[in-house]
Amino acid sequence: MNMLVIFAVVLAMALLFALWMAFTRTGHQAASVTGVGLSTLRQRMGASAVVVIGIAGVVAVVVALLAMGEGYTETLRKTGSADSAIVMRGGSDNEVSSVLTHDSIVVIPNAPGIARDPQGKPIVSPEVVVAADLPMKSSRKGEEGSAQLRGVSDEAWAVRPNLKIIAGRKFQSGMRELIVGQGAERQFAGLEPGREVMLGNQRWLVTGVFASGDAMDSEIWGDASVIADANRRGSSRSSVLVKLTDATAFEGFKAALTRDPRLQVDVTTTLDYFSKQSANMAKMISVMVAVVGVIMALGAVFGALNTMFAAVATRAREIATLRAIGFRGVPVVVAVLLETMLLALAGGVIGGFLAWLIFDDYTASTMAMGTVGTVSFAFHVSPVLLGQGLLWALVIGFIGGLFPAVRAARLPVTTALREL
Repeated sequence: MNMLVIFAVVLAMALLFALWMAFTRTGHQAASVTGVGLSTLRQRMGASAVVVIGIAGVVAVVVALLAMGEGYTETLRKTGSADSAIVMRGGSDNEVSSVLTHDSIVVIPNAPGIARDPQGKPIVSPEVVVAADLPMKSSRKGEEGSAQLRGVSDEAWAVRPNLKIIAGRKFQSGMRELIVGQGAERQFAGLEPGREVMLGNQRWLVTGVFASGDAMDSEIWGDASVIADANRRGSSRSSVLVKLTDATAFEGFKAALTRDPRLQVDVTTTLDYFSKQSANMAKMISVMVAVVGVIMALGAVFGALNTMFAAVATRAREIATLRAIGFRGVPVVVAVLLETMLLALAGGVIGGFLAWLIFDDYTASTMAMGTVGTVSFAFHVSPVLLGQGLLWALVIGFIGGLFPAVRAARLPVTTALREL
């Protein structure tokens, strides 16, 4: 179910509950009992703080994990567009496992729907993707990480118009020169413009830094022919990136290539390609949220149970007196539940605020599905994720307060009145 629909249902239920409390006799009784309970919170500040802090911890962790998934997915989704396409060998899930021969590469620019530059040349970029081991900035001395090295043609910038050089200059064709994404520069040591880096047994000069605002920021680029020769790839390439005239041209472009008997290729928009690459990570993070969140939520529920059972025991005589003068069991149940959920809501707000304060725009990196390098991305704590955190808090509060509330309503009046 869409989260906006869930929020709308919750708000509608809250409105109906408020109307019930305002216009019914039982609701008035529930409001009175709740008011009495809330007035004693100062005397129970320590026990109440256990509920608030426990739920705040759960919400902070859950929102942080969700923000990681949101940031990763958003980074990959921004990488593609509906008016550009990627062509790979048939049956390949990603560029890493794809190899296109030279014979296939020369056929692709003749397909319909490809945009052309001012000189009338098709905007097509055959590219090769390999791994590059480089020292990490944030690790022990000498420890290496895997970066994604992409060999591109001159048309790569036309296919990706959002990519800009922000320091230094572009690499020269035919030279062992590299430009690095701003994310890769932050992550790996020795990638500043003017520095030389060792890739295998060869020295390469870093000439510039680029920014694209997507997954390309984590890559290192060089001339496709030079990188292919250095990695013994010959004239083969991993993929061919194509700029289309517009999004509607994709189906005709795809049909022309898939029907060509000379080719065995898979064709998709770059938007769909990178969205698919993010799906596996999103699923993994969802599982992490479920496992970690449930384990922590169980701890918070037990904390709420202990606190509210103690609160009910402390107020046993007060509740019994209310029952004796005509208050029914329902108002008592509602009052205890409402008190617990208000404490939970306070914990949810605190936890959500801490998650936003600490993790929003926090930069991290992880091994991306379908690549040979890490992808840098920023956590994104959105209002929707904060809303999900509050829902977690309210559910924990409801479960933690339900059993103490039922016990309070079922407590025999005569027994409670005899308790000290």
